[in-house]
Amino acid sequence: MNADADHGRELAEAYVNELRVSRRLSANTILAYRSDLEQLLAFGEDQKLAIAALDRQGLEAFVRHRMSSGLSPRSVARVVACVRGFYRFLVLDGHLDASPADDVRAPRAWPSLPKFLSISEVDRLLDQPDVGTAAGLRDKALLELLYATGMRVTELVTLRVDALNLEAGYLTCVGKGSKERIVPIGRTAAGCVRDYLASGRLALLKGRPSDHLFVNARGGRSLSRVGFWKVMKKYGRLAGLTQDLSPHVVRHSFATHLLDRGADLRVIQTLLGHADLSTTQIYTHILEARLKAVYDEFHPRS
Repeated sequence: MNADADHGRELAEAYVNELRVSRRLSANTILAYRSDLEQLLAFGEDQKLAIAALDRQGLEAFVRHRMSSGLSPRSVARVVACVRGFYRFLVLDGHLDASPADDVRAPRAWPSLPKFLSISEVDRLLDQPDVGTAAGLRDKALLELLYATGMRVTELVTLRVDALNLEAGYLTCVGKGSKERIVPIGRTAAGCVRDYLASGRLALLKGRPSDHLFVNARGGRSLSRVGFWKVMKKYGRLAGLTQDLSPHVVRHSFATHLLDRGADLRVIQTLLGHADLSTTQIYTHILEARLKAVYDEFHPRS
């Protein structure tokens, strides 16, 4: 164990003693705060930083990390209170000149796990467009590409034709903050896009020029977000999907199905365009909940 880690534990224990002696907190609260500080120390060690060297950005990342581990909003609020109190203590005790935690706040809690479709539900959805029509060819390509890439709806409807490399099996996506990322395209989705480019798109444009891949049914140059939502709702009804269906539900399905088949979480993070891994970690809770449900159903002593 290195000197920074030892010193961090000494500081944490000093704070716990302060809580016990000066503030006379209950034994359960002391136990919870000690656990929070142990998690903070472990996080600092993972970042290769002494606990006193963590800045506001690092502390916010720690809070998001704890939130993504499945803590309730109330427990996350306690973590924030612990962190802020601990760093105020370090200032008062002369270890720091200023607290990096004064403005740290708990991030907005996820009200529930993201909704996602089963593979059979995705299959039903993707089978709905009538590829005998120009609009059906477009809609088939839209849905297949959404499920194949997990792109956000804005990324998908603003996709340009020159962003595609169907032969190599990838596209260049412009995400949040105008950041570009390379996203693979599966063979099925690439084939549907080819079919759409070969006839459906030209029929919809009626000779008008457009750089956008997906155009609206009236010959407009690009499909709007609202237009895409209407497409999703239409095919969701036809597929008999009772839950509220949106492009984001298909994006969640893309991520969940990859994770379910053993994909690395950081790979999924890259594919989704998440800046922070903690955002992607919500999908681990879906998998954990599913495993728990299967265990409860089939284990003889559950």
